[in-house]
Amino acid sequence: MKKIPIGISDFREIIENNYYFVDKSLLIKEIIEDDSKVILIPRPRRFGKTLNMTMLKYFFKSIEAENINLFDNLQVSKYESIMRLQKSYPVIYITFKDMKHSSFENCMEAMAFLMAGIFEEFKESIYLDCSKEEKEYFDNILARKCSLVELEMSFKILIKLLYKVMKKKPILLIDEYDVPIQQAYLNGYYTEFIGFMRNFLSGALKDNDYIEKAVMTGILRVAKESIFSGLNNIKVYSLTSSKYKQYFGFTENEVEELLEYYNIKTKLENIRYWYNGYNFGGAVIYNPWSILNYIKDIDRGLICHWINTSSNDLIKDILGKSDNKIKVDCESLIEGDSLEKRINENIVLEDVDVSSENIWSFLLFTGYLKVSDVKNIDGSIVGKLSIPNKEVNILFKDIILGWFNKAHVNEDFNDMLVALTKGDVETFDIMFSNTVEKTLSYFDVAGESEKFYHAFVLGMLVALKDSHDVKSNRESGYGRYDVMVIPKDKSKLGLIIEFKKVNKRRNETLEEAATKALEQIEHNKYSLELKELGIKKILELAIVFDGKEVMIREKL
Repeated sequence: MKKIPIGISDFREIIENNYYFVDKSLLIKEIIEDDSKVILIPRPRRFGKTLNMTMLKYFFKSIEAENINLFDNLQVSKYESIMRLQKSYPVIYITFKDMKHSSFENCMEAMAFLMAGIFEEFKESIYLDCSKEEKEYFDNILARKCSLVELEMSFKILIKLLYKVMKKKPILLIDEYDVPIQQAYLNGYYTEFIGFMRNFLSGALKDNDYIEKAVMTGILRVAKESIFSGLNNIKVYSLTSSKYKQYFGFTENEVEELLEYYNIKTKLENIRYWYNGYNFGGAVIYNPWSILNYIKDIDRGLICHWINTSSNDLIKDILGKSDNKIKVDCESLIEGDSLEKRINENIVLEDVDVSSENIWSFLLFTGYLKVSDVKNIDGSIVGKLSIPNKEVNILFKDIILGWFNKAHVNEDFNDMLVALTKGDVETFDIMFSNTVEKTLSYFDVAGESEKFYHAFVLGMLVALKDSHDVKSNRESGYGRYDVMVIPKDKSKLGLIIEFKKVNKRRNETLEEAATKALEQIEHNKYSLELKELGIKKILELAIVFDGKEVMIREKL
Protein backbone atom coordinates (compact mmCIF):
# COMPACT_ATOMS: atom_id res chain seq x y z
CA MET A 1 0.00 0.00 0.00
CA LYS A 2 1.47 3.31 -1.06
CA LYS A 3 1.94 6.07 1.50
CA ILE A 4 -0.15 9.23 1.36
CA PRO A 5 2.01 12.27 0.46
CA ILE A 6 0.83 14.83 3.00
CA GLY A 7 3.04 17.92 2.83
CA ILE A 8 5.48 16.33 0.37
CA SER A 9 5.86 18.41 -2.76
CA ASP A 10 9.09 17.02 -4.23
CA PHE A 11 8.38 14.77 -7.21
CA ARG A 12 11.46 12.58 -6.83
CA GLU A 13 10.79 11.94 -3.14
CA ILE A 14 7.24 10.84 -3.93
CA ILE A 15 8.29 8.45 -6.72
CA GLU A 16 11.33 6.96 -4.96
CA ASN A 17 9.71 6.52 -1.54
CA ASN A 18 6.54 4.71 -2.57
CA TYR A 19 4.06 7.55 -2.13
CA TYR A 20 0.81 7.62 -4.07
CA PHE A 21 1.26 9.81 -7.15
CA VAL A 22 -1.72 11.14 -9.07
CA ASP A 23 -0.18 11.07 -12.53
CA LYS A 24 0.02 14.60 -13.93
CA SER A 25 3.05 13.86 -16.13
CA LEU A 26 1.29 14.84 -19.37
CA LEU A 27 1.77 18.40 -18.16
CA ILE A 28 5.36 17.99 -19.42
CA LYS A 29 4.10 17.22 -22.93
CA GLU A 30 1.75 20.20 -22.96
CA ILE A 31 4.46 22.56 -21.71
CA ILE A 32 6.82 21.41 -24.45
CA GLU A 33 4.17 21.75 -27.13
CA ASP A 34 3.08 25.18 -25.92
CA ASP A 35 4.62 27.73 -28.26
CA SER A 36 4.61 30.44 -25.56
CA LYS A 37 8.06 31.33 -24.33
CA VAL A 38 6.97 32.50 -20.86
CA ILE A 39 4.04 30.71 -19.21
CA LEU A 40 2.26 31.73 -16.01
CA ILE A 41 -0.21 29.29 -14.43
CA PRO A 42 -1.88 30.80 -11.34
CA ARG A 43 -3.76 28.42 -9.04
CA PRO A 44 -4.90 28.45 -5.36
CA ARG A 45 -2.53 27.32 -2.63
CA ARG A 46 -2.14 23.59 -1.94
CA PHE A 47 -3.32 22.60 -5.42
CA GLY A 48 -0.09 20.89 -6.50
CA LYS A 49 1.87 23.76 -8.03
CA THR A 50 5.21 22.95 -6.39
CA LEU A 51 4.88 19.22 -7.07
CA ASN A 52 4.32 19.91 -10.76
CA MET A 53 7.23 22.34 -10.91
CA THR A 54 9.63 19.84 -9.34
CA MET A 55 8.38 17.23 -11.82
CA LEU A 56 9.35 19.57 -14.66
CA LYS A 57 12.71 20.18 -13.01
CA TYR A 58 13.61 16.50 -12.74
CA PHE A 59 12.48 15.83 -16.29
CA PHE A 60 14.53 18.51 -18.02
CA LYS A 61 17.57 18.84 -15.76
CA SER A 62 20.62 17.79 -17.75
CA ILE A 63 23.12 17.20 -14.94
CA GLU A 64 21.22 14.63 -12.85
CA ALA A 65 21.46 11.20 -14.46
CA GLU A 66 19.64 9.53 -11.58
CA ASN A 67 16.40 11.19 -12.68
CA ILE A 68 16.22 9.13 -15.85
CA ASN A 69 14.01 6.37 -14.38
CA LEU A 70 11.60 8.58 -12.44
CA PHE A 71 9.18 8.70 -15.36
CA ASP A 72 9.00 4.99 -16.14
CA ASN A 73 5.38 3.82 -16.37
CA LEU A 74 3.99 7.34 -16.17
CA GLN A 75 1.69 8.60 -18.91
CA VAL A 76 4.35 10.83 -20.47
CA SER A 77 6.61 7.80 -21.07
CA LYS A 78 4.31 6.70 -23.90
CA TYR A 79 5.47 9.63 -26.04
CA GLU A 80 8.92 8.89 -27.46
CA SER A 81 9.37 12.31 -29.02
CA ILE A 82 8.81 13.93 -25.64
CA MET A 83 11.00 11.47 -23.74
CA ARG A 84 13.90 12.25 -26.07
CA LEU A 85 13.96 15.73 -24.55
CA GLN A 86 14.59 14.37 -21.07
CA LYS A 87 17.83 15.66 -19.52
CA SER A 88 18.20 18.14 -22.40
CA TYR A 89 18.44 21.51 -20.67
CA PRO A 90 20.07 23.36 -17.82
CA VAL A 91 17.28 24.19 -15.36
CA ILE A 92 17.16 27.16 -13.01
CA TYR A 93 14.56 26.36 -10.38
CA ILE A 94 13.55 29.11 -7.96
CA THR A 95 10.85 28.73 -5.34
CA PHE A 96 9.59 31.67 -3.31
CA LYS A 97 7.15 29.64 -1.21
CA ASP A 98 9.10 30.21 2.03
CA MET A 99 9.82 33.91 1.41
CA LYS A 100 7.68 35.27 4.25
CA HIS A 101 9.45 38.16 5.97
CA SER A 102 8.34 41.09 8.08
CA SER A 103 10.59 43.76 6.55
CA PHE A 104 12.17 44.67 3.22
CA GLU A 105 15.67 44.32 4.73
CA ASN A 106 14.98 40.77 5.94
CA CYS A 107 13.43 39.89 2.60
CA MET A 108 16.50 41.10 0.69
CA GLU A 109 18.77 39.15 3.03
CA ALA A 110 16.73 36.04 2.29
CA MET A 111 16.93 36.77 -1.46
CA ALA A 112 20.71 36.96 -1.18
CA PHE A 113 20.78 33.53 0.51
CA LEU A 114 18.42 32.14 -2.15
CA MET A 115 20.51 33.31 -5.10
CA ALA A 116 23.76 32.23 -3.42
CA GLY A 117 22.36 28.70 -3.23
CA ILE A 118 21.36 28.74 -6.90
CA PHE A 119 24.76 30.06 -8.03
CA GLU A 120 26.45 27.39 -5.90
CA GLU A 121 24.41 24.75 -7.72
CA PHE A 122 26.01 25.75 -11.04
CA LYS A 123 29.50 26.58 -9.82
CA GLU A 124 31.04 23.25 -10.79
CA SER A 125 29.59 23.46 -14.30
CA ILE A 126 30.46 27.00 -15.34
CA TYR A 127 32.79 28.76 -12.86
CA LEU A 128 36.11 27.72 -14.44
CA ASP A 129 35.05 29.01 -17.85
CA CYS A 130 34.05 32.44 -16.56
CA SER A 131 36.14 35.56 -17.08
CA LYS A 132 37.95 37.23 -14.19
CA GLU A 133 35.15 39.81 -13.80
CA GLU A 134 32.49 37.13 -13.98
CA LYS A 135 34.26 35.06 -11.32
CA GLU A 136 34.47 38.12 -9.09
CA TYR A 137 30.73 38.69 -9.47
CA PHE A 138 30.10 34.97 -8.90
CA ASP A 139 32.13 35.10 -5.68
CA ASN A 140 30.25 38.16 -4.42
CA ILE A 141 26.92 36.41 -4.93
CA LEU A 142 28.17 33.28 -3.16
CA ALA A 143 29.50 35.35 -0.23
CA ARG A 144 26.28 37.45 -0.17
CA LYS A 145 28.35 40.62 -0.51
CA CYS A 146 26.52 41.95 -3.55
CA SER A 147 24.73 45.27 -3.77
CA LEU A 148 20.96 45.54 -4.21
CA VAL A 149 21.43 46.31 -7.90
CA GLU A 150 23.74 43.29 -8.34
CA LEU A 151 21.13 41.13 -6.63
CA GLU A 152 18.43 42.46 -8.96
CA MET A 153 20.59 41.52 -11.96
CA SER A 154 21.71 38.13 -10.62
CA PHE A 155 18.99 36.08 -12.31
CA LYS A 156 19.65 37.60 -15.72
CA ILE A 157 23.43 37.27 -15.39
CA LEU A 158 23.24 33.59 -14.36
CA ILE A 159 21.11 32.83 -17.43
CA LYS A 160 23.66 34.49 -19.69
CA LEU A 161 26.60 32.64 -18.05
CA LEU A 162 24.85 29.27 -18.43
CA TYR A 163 24.25 29.83 -22.12
CA LYS A 164 27.79 31.15 -22.67
CA VAL A 165 29.49 28.14 -21.03
CA MET A 166 27.08 25.26 -21.64
CA LYS A 167 25.94 26.40 -25.12
CA LYS A 168 22.36 25.54 -24.17
CA LYS A 169 19.46 27.79 -23.37
CA PRO A 170 18.19 27.05 -19.85
CA ILE A 171 14.63 26.40 -18.79
CA LEU A 172 13.45 28.66 -15.96
CA LEU A 173 11.03 27.36 -13.34
CA ILE A 174 9.75 30.00 -10.91
CA ASP A 175 7.46 28.61 -8.23
CA GLU A 176 5.06 30.66 -6.05
CA TYR A 177 6.41 33.95 -7.38
CA ASP A 178 3.79 36.03 -5.54
CA VAL A 179 4.24 34.68 -1.98
CA PRO A 180 6.74 37.44 -1.07
CA ILE A 181 4.50 40.00 -2.79
CA GLN A 182 1.63 39.12 -0.46
CA GLN A 183 3.95 39.32 2.54
CA ALA A 184 5.21 42.71 1.38
CA TYR A 185 1.60 43.91 1.11
CA LEU A 186 0.72 42.68 4.61
CA ASN A 187 3.89 44.07 6.21
CA GLY A 188 4.04 47.49 4.60
CA TYR A 189 6.94 47.27 2.13
CA TYR A 190 4.93 46.51 -1.01
CA THR A 191 6.22 49.43 -3.13
CA GLU A 192 9.89 48.70 -2.37
CA PHE A 193 9.54 45.00 -3.08
CA ILE A 194 7.57 45.46 -6.30
CA GLY A 195 10.38 47.69 -7.53
CA PHE A 196 12.89 44.93 -6.80
CA MET A 197 10.82 42.13 -8.37
CA ARG A 198 10.15 44.20 -11.49
CA ASN A 199 13.89 44.40 -12.15
CA PHE A 200 14.62 40.86 -10.97
CA LEU A 201 12.00 39.08 -13.10
CA SER A 202 11.56 41.37 -16.09
CA GLY A 203 15.33 41.63 -16.47
CA ALA A 204 15.51 37.85 -16.81
CA LEU A 205 12.40 37.28 -18.91
CA LYS A 206 11.96 40.31 -21.14
CA ASP A 207 13.36 39.90 -24.66
CA ASN A 208 15.90 37.37 -23.36
CA ASP A 209 17.29 35.34 -26.25
CA TYR A 210 19.24 33.13 -23.83
CA ILE A 211 16.25 31.23 -22.39
CA GLU A 212 14.47 28.22 -23.89
CA LYS A 213 11.25 28.54 -21.90
CA ALA A 214 10.05 29.88 -18.56
CA VAL A 215 7.21 28.46 -16.47
CA MET A 216 5.87 30.32 -13.45
CA THR A 217 3.24 29.52 -10.84
CA GLY A 218 1.57 31.59 -8.17
CA ILE A 219 -1.86 32.35 -6.80
CA LEU A 220 -2.60 35.56 -8.66
CA ARG A 221 -2.22 36.73 -12.18
CA VAL A 222 -0.78 40.09 -11.21
CA ALA A 223 -1.10 42.91 -13.73
CA LYS A 224 1.81 43.14 -16.12
CA GLU A 225 2.28 46.80 -15.27
CA SER A 226 3.08 46.02 -11.64
CA ILE A 227 5.88 43.47 -12.12
CA PHE A 228 6.28 42.27 -15.69
CA SER A 229 6.74 45.77 -17.03
CA GLY A 230 6.93 45.68 -20.81
CA LEU A 231 6.93 41.89 -20.86
CA ASN A 232 4.92 41.09 -23.98
CA ASN A 233 5.90 37.44 -24.43
CA ILE A 234 4.09 36.07 -21.37
CA LYS A 235 1.05 33.79 -21.72
CA VAL A 236 -1.23 33.48 -18.70
CA TYR A 237 -3.52 30.47 -18.17
CA SER A 238 -5.84 31.49 -15.35
CA LEU A 239 -8.68 29.52 -13.71
CA THR A 240 -10.98 30.45 -16.58
CA SER A 241 -8.61 29.02 -19.23
CA SER A 242 -9.27 25.52 -20.54
CA LYS A 243 -5.58 24.73 -21.13
CA TYR A 244 -3.84 22.97 -18.21
CA LYS A 245 -7.19 22.74 -16.42
CA GLN A 246 -6.75 19.12 -15.24
CA TYR A 247 -3.18 19.35 -13.92
CA PHE A 248 -3.73 21.25 -10.67
CA GLY A 249 -6.09 19.65 -8.18
CA PHE A 250 -7.83 16.27 -8.60
CA THR A 251 -10.44 15.40 -11.18
CA GLU A 252 -13.42 13.32 -10.11
CA ASN A 253 -11.98 10.21 -11.79
CA GLU A 254 -8.72 10.67 -9.90
CA VAL A 255 -10.61 10.98 -6.60
CA GLU A 256 -12.59 7.83 -7.35
CA GLU A 257 -9.35 5.95 -8.04
CA LEU A 258 -7.87 7.19 -4.76
CA LEU A 259 -10.91 6.12 -2.77
CA GLU A 260 -10.91 2.70 -4.41
CA TYR A 261 -7.17 2.21 -3.85
CA TYR A 262 -7.44 2.99 -0.13
CA ASN A 263 -10.76 1.14 0.19
CA ILE A 264 -12.67 4.21 1.38
CA LYS A 265 -16.41 3.51 1.48
CA THR A 266 -17.65 7.07 2.04
CA LYS A 267 -20.19 8.14 -0.56
CA LEU A 268 -18.65 10.34 -3.22
CA GLU A 269 -21.53 12.80 -2.92
CA ASN A 270 -20.55 13.51 0.72
CA ILE A 271 -16.92 14.09 -0.24
CA ARG A 272 -18.08 16.24 -3.15
CA TYR A 273 -20.17 18.36 -0.75
CA TRP A 274 -17.14 19.08 1.45
CA TYR A 275 -14.18 19.34 -0.93
CA ASN A 276 -15.42 19.62 -4.51
CA GLY A 277 -16.89 22.53 -6.38
CA TYR A 278 -13.96 24.14 -8.14
CA ASN A 279 -14.24 24.93 -11.82
CA PHE A 280 -10.95 25.23 -13.70
CA GLY A 281 -11.63 26.07 -17.33
CA GLY A 282 -14.78 23.94 -17.36
CA ALA A 283 -13.28 20.96 -15.49
CA VAL A 284 -14.69 19.95 -12.09
CA ILE A 285 -11.77 19.90 -9.65
CA TYR A 286 -11.46 18.65 -6.06
CA ASN A 287 -9.24 20.22 -3.44
CA PRO A 288 -6.24 17.82 -3.36
CA TRP A 289 -4.98 18.83 0.08
CA SER A 290 -8.34 18.16 1.69
CA ILE A 291 -8.83 14.86 -0.15
CA LEU A 292 -5.42 13.48 0.89
CA ASN A 293 -5.86 14.61 4.50
CA TYR A 294 -9.33 13.12 4.63
CA ILE A 295 -7.97 9.74 3.48
CA LYS A 296 -5.04 10.00 5.89
CA ASP A 297 -7.29 10.78 8.89
CA ILE A 298 -10.36 8.84 7.82
CA ASP A 299 -11.38 8.19 11.43
CA ARG A 300 -11.93 11.93 11.98
CA GLY A 301 -14.52 12.05 9.25
CA LEU A 302 -15.30 14.98 6.97
CA ILE A 303 -13.74 18.07 8.53
CA CYS A 304 -11.96 21.25 7.44
CA HIS A 305 -8.39 20.78 6.20
CA TRP A 306 -7.51 23.34 3.52
CA ILE A 307 -8.77 26.48 5.28
CA ASN A 308 -6.58 25.66 8.29
CA THR A 309 -3.31 25.25 6.35
CA SER A 310 -2.23 28.89 6.55
CA SER A 311 -3.31 32.26 7.82
CA ASN A 312 -6.45 33.72 6.32
CA ASP A 313 -5.49 37.18 7.57
CA LEU A 314 -5.31 38.70 4.10
CA ILE A 315 -8.82 37.49 3.24
CA LYS A 316 -10.22 38.66 6.57
CA ASP A 317 -8.46 42.01 6.28
CA ILE A 318 -9.78 42.69 2.78
CA LEU A 319 -13.35 41.64 3.59
CA GLY A 320 -13.25 43.44 6.95
CA LYS A 321 -12.49 46.75 5.22
CA SER A 322 -15.17 46.25 2.56
CA ASP A 323 -18.42 48.17 2.34
CA ASN A 324 -21.86 47.03 3.40
CA LYS A 325 -22.77 45.79 -0.10
CA ILE A 326 -19.90 43.29 0.04
CA LYS A 327 -21.07 42.08 3.45
CA VAL A 328 -24.64 41.64 2.22
CA ASP A 329 -23.36 39.72 -0.82
CA CYS A 330 -21.29 37.47 1.46
CA GLU A 331 -24.45 36.59 3.36
CA SER A 332 -26.10 35.66 0.06
CA LEU A 333 -23.14 33.44 -0.82
CA ILE A 334 -23.33 31.64 2.52
CA GLU A 335 -26.98 30.89 1.83
CA GLY A 336 -26.02 29.17 -1.43
CA ASP A 337 -26.74 31.98 -3.88
CA SER A 338 -24.44 32.97 -6.75
CA LEU A 339 -23.35 36.46 -7.76
CA GLU A 340 -22.83 37.47 -11.37
CA LYS A 341 -19.66 39.53 -11.42
CA ARG A 342 -17.09 40.82 -13.87
CA ILE A 343 -13.81 38.97 -13.38
CA ASN A 344 -10.68 41.10 -13.33
CA GLU A 345 -7.68 38.91 -14.14
CA ASN A 346 -5.19 41.78 -13.90
CA ILE A 347 -5.22 42.48 -10.18
CA VAL A 348 -2.69 44.77 -8.58
CA LEU A 349 -2.54 43.58 -4.97
CA GLU A 350 -2.47 47.06 -3.45
CA ASP A 351 -5.71 47.84 -5.32
CA VAL A 352 -7.61 44.69 -4.32
CA ASP A 353 -9.85 46.56 -1.88
CA VAL A 354 -10.33 49.59 -4.14
CA SER A 355 -13.35 48.09 -5.90
CA SER A 356 -15.77 45.25 -5.24
CA GLU A 357 -14.87 43.81 -8.64
CA ASN A 358 -11.27 43.33 -7.47
CA ILE A 359 -12.36 41.76 -4.18
CA TRP A 360 -14.54 39.13 -5.86
CA SER A 361 -11.81 38.34 -8.41
CA PHE A 362 -9.24 38.02 -5.63
CA LEU A 363 -11.47 35.59 -3.72
CA LEU A 364 -11.93 33.56 -6.90
CA PHE A 365 -8.24 33.24 -7.75
CA THR A 366 -7.25 32.44 -4.16
CA GLY A 367 -9.70 29.52 -4.02
CA TYR A 368 -12.42 30.96 -1.80
CA LEU A 369 -14.97 31.14 -4.61
CA LYS A 370 -15.71 29.19 -7.78
CA VAL A 371 -16.93 30.48 -11.12
CA SER A 372 -19.50 29.04 -13.50
CA ASP A 373 -21.34 30.19 -16.64
CA VAL A 374 -18.32 32.14 -17.83
CA LYS A 375 -19.03 34.35 -20.83
CA ASN A 376 -17.48 37.20 -22.77
CA ILE A 377 -19.54 40.38 -22.69
CA ASP A 378 -18.11 43.20 -24.79
CA GLY A 379 -14.59 41.99 -24.13
CA SER A 380 -15.06 41.49 -20.39
CA ILE A 381 -15.12 38.08 -18.67
CA VAL A 382 -18.29 37.69 -16.60
CA GLY A 383 -19.24 34.68 -14.50
CA LYS A 384 -21.41 33.49 -11.63
CA LEU A 385 -19.44 33.29 -8.40
CA SER A 386 -20.38 31.03 -5.49
CA ILE A 387 -18.81 29.29 -2.50
CA PRO A 388 -17.30 26.00 -3.76
CA ASN A 389 -17.96 23.66 -0.85
CA LYS A 390 -18.82 23.15 2.82
CA GLU A 391 -15.24 23.67 3.97
CA VAL A 392 -15.00 27.18 2.52
CA ASN A 393 -18.55 28.01 3.61
CA ILE A 394 -17.42 27.49 7.21
CA LEU A 395 -14.64 30.03 6.74
CA PHE A 396 -17.07 32.63 5.38
CA LYS A 397 -19.29 32.14 8.43
CA ASP A 398 -16.29 32.61 10.73
CA ILE A 399 -15.38 35.82 8.90
CA ILE A 400 -18.90 37.19 9.35
CA LEU A 401 -18.72 36.39 13.05
CA GLY A 402 -15.38 38.18 13.13
CA TRP A 403 -16.99 41.37 11.83
CA PHE A 404 -19.05 41.53 15.00
CA ASN A 405 -15.96 41.04 17.13
CA LYS A 406 -14.18 43.79 15.21
CA ALA A 407 -17.16 46.07 15.64
CA HIS A 408 -16.90 45.68 19.44
CA VAL A 409 -20.44 44.33 19.78
CA ASN A 410 -19.46 41.04 21.35
CA GLU A 411 -19.66 42.24 24.94
CA ASP A 412 -23.25 41.08 25.43
CA PHE A 413 -23.32 38.81 22.42
CA ASN A 414 -23.91 35.48 24.14
CA ASP A 415 -26.52 36.90 26.50
CA MET A 416 -28.42 38.34 23.55
CA LEU A 417 -28.48 34.98 21.74
CA VAL A 418 -29.59 33.17 24.90
CA ALA A 419 -32.44 35.64 25.29
CA LEU A 420 -33.48 35.10 21.68
CA THR A 421 -33.43 31.30 21.75
CA LYS A 422 -35.36 31.24 25.04
CA GLY A 423 -38.02 33.60 23.71
CA ASP A 424 -37.14 36.49 26.04
CA VAL A 425 -38.02 39.08 23.40
CA GLU A 426 -38.00 42.06 25.76
CA THR A 427 -34.37 41.47 26.74
CA PHE A 428 -33.37 40.65 23.17
CA ASP A 429 -35.07 43.85 21.93
CA ILE A 430 -33.12 46.05 24.34
CA MET A 431 -29.77 44.36 23.68
CA PHE A 432 -30.27 44.19 19.92
CA SER A 433 -31.13 47.90 19.72
CA ASN A 434 -28.03 48.73 21.76
CA THR A 435 -25.93 46.54 19.48
CA VAL A 436 -27.21 48.30 16.38
CA GLU A 437 -26.48 51.67 17.98
CA LYS A 438 -22.88 50.65 18.75
CA THR A 439 -22.36 49.15 15.33
CA LEU A 440 -23.59 52.01 13.17
CA SER A 441 -20.12 53.57 13.18
CA TYR A 442 -18.73 50.38 11.62
CA PHE A 443 -21.49 49.23 9.27
CA ASP A 444 -23.26 51.41 6.75
CA VAL A 445 -27.03 50.89 7.06
CA ALA A 446 -27.87 53.27 4.24
CA GLY A 447 -29.12 51.93 0.94
CA GLU A 448 -30.33 48.33 1.07
CA SER A 449 -31.10 48.49 4.79
CA GLU A 450 -33.44 45.50 4.78
CA LYS A 451 -30.65 43.32 3.38
CA PHE A 452 -28.26 44.85 5.88
CA TYR A 453 -30.35 43.88 8.91
CA HIS A 454 -30.93 40.47 7.39
CA ALA A 455 -27.17 39.95 7.04
CA PHE A 456 -26.56 41.48 10.46
CA VAL A 457 -28.85 39.01 12.23
CA LEU A 458 -27.58 36.04 10.21
CA GLY A 459 -24.03 36.99 11.17
CA MET A 460 -24.95 36.76 14.84
CA LEU A 461 -26.83 33.51 14.38
CA VAL A 462 -23.68 31.86 13.00
CA ALA A 463 -22.70 31.35 16.66
CA LEU A 464 -25.69 29.02 17.11
CA LYS A 465 -24.42 26.47 14.57
CA ASP A 466 -23.74 23.80 17.22
CA SER A 467 -27.27 23.87 18.65
CA HIS A 468 -29.41 25.20 15.81
CA ASP A 469 -29.75 25.11 12.04
CA VAL A 470 -30.23 28.55 10.50
CA LYS A 471 -31.94 28.90 7.14
CA SER A 472 -32.57 32.02 5.08
CA ASN A 473 -34.82 32.93 2.15
CA ARG A 474 -36.29 29.43 1.81
CA GLU A 475 -39.78 28.41 0.75
CA SER A 476 -42.25 27.31 3.42
CA GLY A 477 -46.03 27.38 3.30
CA TYR A 478 -47.04 29.85 0.61
CA GLY A 479 -43.96 32.05 0.48
CA ARG A 480 -40.32 32.62 1.38
CA TYR A 481 -39.44 33.48 4.96
CA ASP A 482 -36.48 35.70 5.80
CA VAL A 483 -34.84 33.64 8.57
CA MET A 484 -35.75 30.40 10.31
CA VAL A 485 -33.90 29.11 13.39
CA ILE A 486 -34.41 25.37 13.87
CA PRO A 487 -33.34 23.84 17.20
CA LYS A 488 -31.59 20.47 16.94
CA ASP A 489 -33.38 19.58 20.17
CA LYS A 490 -36.99 19.46 18.96
CA SER A 491 -38.31 20.31 22.43
CA LYS A 492 -36.70 23.74 22.23
CA LEU A 493 -38.09 26.92 20.71
CA GLY A 494 -38.13 27.42 16.94
CA LEU A 495 -37.95 30.92 15.45
CA ILE A 496 -39.30 32.61 12.32
CA ILE A 497 -37.95 36.12 11.69
CA GLU A 498 -39.32 38.59 9.17
CA PHE A 499 -37.59 41.90 8.39
CA LYS A 500 -39.48 44.98 7.30
CA LYS A 501 -38.42 48.52 6.51
CA VAL A 502 -40.81 51.36 7.29
CA ASN A 503 -42.48 52.74 4.17
CA LYS A 504 -41.88 56.47 4.59
CA ARG A 505 -43.81 57.43 1.48
CA ARG A 506 -46.95 56.09 3.16
CA ASN A 507 -46.03 57.64 6.53
CA GLU A 508 -45.92 54.16 7.96
CA THR A 509 -44.97 53.80 11.64
CA LEU A 510 -42.75 51.15 13.17
CA GLU A 511 -45.80 49.64 14.86
CA GLU A 512 -47.70 49.39 11.57
CA ALA A 513 -44.71 47.79 9.83
CA ALA A 514 -44.35 45.25 12.65
CA THR A 515 -48.04 44.32 12.39
CA LYS A 516 -47.68 43.77 8.63
CA ALA A 517 -44.60 41.59 9.13
CA LEU A 518 -46.39 39.35 11.64
CA GLU A 519 -49.45 39.16 9.38
CA GLN A 520 -47.18 38.09 6.50
CA ILE A 521 -45.75 35.25 8.59
CA GLU A 522 -49.25 34.11 9.51
CA HIS A 523 -50.79 34.53 6.06
CA ASN A 524 -48.00 32.63 4.26
CA LYS A 525 -47.92 29.87 6.90
CA TYR A 526 -44.12 30.01 7.30
CA SER A 527 -44.41 27.87 10.44
CA LEU A 528 -45.39 24.76 8.46
CA GLU A 529 -41.76 23.65 8.01
CA LEU A 530 -41.08 23.81 11.75
CA LYS A 531 -44.29 21.95 12.56
CA GLU A 532 -43.45 19.22 10.05
CA LEU A 533 -40.09 18.81 11.82
CA GLY A 534 -41.93 18.13 15.10
CA ILE A 535 -41.22 21.48 16.72
CA LYS A 536 -44.21 22.54 18.79
CA LYS A 537 -42.97 25.76 20.37
CA ILE A 538 -42.66 28.41 17.66
CA LEU A 539 -41.92 32.12 18.08
CA GLU A 540 -42.80 34.45 15.22
CA LEU A 541 -40.68 37.60 15.31
CA ALA A 542 -40.92 40.86 13.33
CA ILE A 543 -37.83 43.07 13.20
CA VAL A 544 -38.74 46.43 11.69
CA PHE A 545 -36.59 49.49 11.32
CA ASP A 546 -36.36 53.07 10.23
CA GLY A 547 -32.65 53.84 9.84
CA LYS A 548 -31.12 53.19 13.26
CA GLU A 549 -34.51 52.91 14.96
CA VAL A 550 -35.47 49.28 15.53
CA MET A 551 -38.66 47.68 16.84
CA ILE A 552 -39.14 43.99 17.59
CA ARG A 553 -42.57 42.43 17.98
CA GLU A 554 -43.49 38.82 18.70
CA LYS A 555 -46.25 36.29 18.34
CA LEU A 556 -45.97 32.96 20.14
